[in-house]
Amino acid sequence: MGNSITFDTLAYTKKLREVGFTEQQAEVQAQAIVELIEDKIATKRDLKELETTLQRDIKELELRMIIKLGALLAMSIAIVAVLVKLL
Repeated sequence: MGNSITFDTLAYTKKLREVGFTEQQAEVQAQAIVELIEDKIATKRDLKELETTLQRDIKELELRMIIKLGALLAMSIAIVAVLVKLL
């Protein structure tokens, strides 16, 4: 992920110890939250990069659809022209 999110593990473990968590429990909890933040949470930068990628992909698909529809239209006109000559 692009940007880092700061999380004060020391302050968090202190708060957990104050409410009755053991040192080990507090450290494990803090580490689990850090891993969650690093692995699962998208930042604004991540979302902006995704938006840019999606916009590019959509433009690419639009171009491919225009080309395919143009080819279908040309083929349809050719078929109609052949049918007119035959009939």
